[in-house]
Amino acid sequence: MAIKIGTCSWAHKALTDSGRFYPPNVKTAEARLRYYAGIFPTVEVDTSYYGIPTEQTSLQWVERTPDDFTFHVKAFRLLTGHWADLKVLPPEVRADAAPHASKGGRLYLSDLPADVRERLWGTFEQAVRPLHASGKLGTVLFQFAPWVVPNKAMFEHIRACKDRLPDYQLSVEFRNRAWFDRRLEETLGFLRGLRIVYAAVDEPQGFPSSVPPVVDVTGPGAYVRFHGRNAEKWEAKVSDSSERFDWWHSDEELAEWVPRLEFLEREAGTVTVMFNTNWEDQGQQNARRLAKVLSERGLGGHVDRLQAILAIPVRE
Repeated sequence: MAIKIGTCSWAHKALTDSGRFYPPNVKTAEARLRYYAGIFPTVEVDTSYYGIPTEQTSLQWVERTPDDFTFHVKAFRLLTGHWADLKVLPPEVRADAAPHASKGGRLYLSDLPADVRERLWGTFEQAVRPLHASGKLGTVLFQFAPWVVPNKAMFEHIRACKDRLPDYQLSVEFRNRAWFDRRLEETLGFLRGLRIVYAAVDEPQGFPSSVPPVVDVTGPGAYVRFHGRNAEKWEAKVSDSSERFDWWHSDEELAEWVPRLEFLEREAGTVTVMFNTNWEDQGQQNARRLAKVLSERGLGGHVDRLQAILAIPVRE
């Protein structure tokens, strides 16, 4: 039984440019990952949402991290109801996808012919295969778009995601409250039937894209994502995601999650907690603060690498 705390990305530009987490001599991609993995037991790969990594990149991640380190990988945006620009598609599908893109170069998964969709799925699966083969892949996280609502087509799509990646553990995050307003039990029961992990969230409330802080165990392990509570920017148009997730969690806000994390650990065994507050070193600082809160409430012994996380210098 363990609570594993990490952050969403270890190389976000706002973090690396700030100079607040990595020592001055830690400058390369390899050095940053090795340093991060020396403190935290897990990380969420955010870049895979924007573009599918190469298999070689995944192999490098495996080589640069300890044997017990875990990567959770966000699914490529086209697979989660979002649009993507033609230029970010993998080269092996880009040319065949081009005739189906809009004049501006945008397209959705449904715009692609079946054979191109098949190759896109295959490219993504191949990209994460080294992580799975090494035992370092946690879940593949499908963060569905805010306009994705519960209907027959979407339930079928989630089932298809499971069928496309049968050897991998999936997790799902929703960004539309319709999944919970009147269909909470149906939604969670559907995920439970497929053994897909429901990703619980801490985020601003009161918006169509707001999901309540519901916790449940629907698959092996549990997953929690902290997005901060920046209501002013939650649905605003921003130049960088770090603006939307710009939030310093208070001890009181984190303490609200103590009984929820206790429940998840008791029922699931392993709980992964990811901080998506990514303005400069907020993710690492908020992670340290959660470790401190859990330690003060008698759960410190359950936190993987507690002392290393608590040793992160407190930001003044």
